[in-house]
Amino acid sequence: MKWLVAIVLSCGLAGCSSYRPTNMDDACVILEGNRSWYKDAVKAASQWGTPVATQLAFIHQESRFKAKARPPRKKILWVIPGPRASDAYGYAQVKDGTWRWYQQKNAKRGADRDDFGDVVMFIGWYNKQTQRALGVDLGDPYRQYLAYHEGHGGYKRRTYNKKPWLKKVAKKVSLRAKMYQQQIKGCKKQLEKSRFWFF
Repeated sequence: MKWLVAIVLSCGLAGCSSYRPTNMDDACVILEGNRSWYKDAVKAASQWGTPVATQLAFIHQESRFKAKARPPRKKILWVIPGPRASDAYGYAQVKDGTWRWYQQKNAKRGADRDDFGDVVMFIGWYNKQTQRALGVDLGDPYRQYLAYHEGHGGYKRRTYNKKPWLKKVAKKVSLRAKMYQQQIKGCKKQLEKSRFWFF
């Protein structure tokens, strides 16, 4: 029993940072794999209003749940690794400037883009700013994603209208959010149960 407690506590202290779901099409499997993710996502949803399913759909699209994801490097002469397309980083592929804006506005200097709990809080906060600035409903993952990808200025200018591929991606995000939502409904009670009696 002592070794089990030690493993669980060490995982909790480390934030299970190495966890990456193998089945990314099932929200229940994703959240069962690391119960702290569910707790973090629910906390973000409670504070900012973006549903847990939408948070997961955004992360799936941006990084496939890879904590330290970065845009691929461009190739010089088809072989030599060149610069990356942008400085986006982490679960939600947030750019340096946008992340600094979030940190300054929320006194979150220690927040990290490769920390799941910090990232879902960021997604919730950013989507709330989208709602306030642009009137996009928090329950509309399609338009929320367009604003997330293009930024508030780009959304106002409707830059997405010149990007048919982006509209297709936003549609995929929306469908995935709805799928995740249905899945979570079916396993919510199980997710809310504490896995170990001492937690």
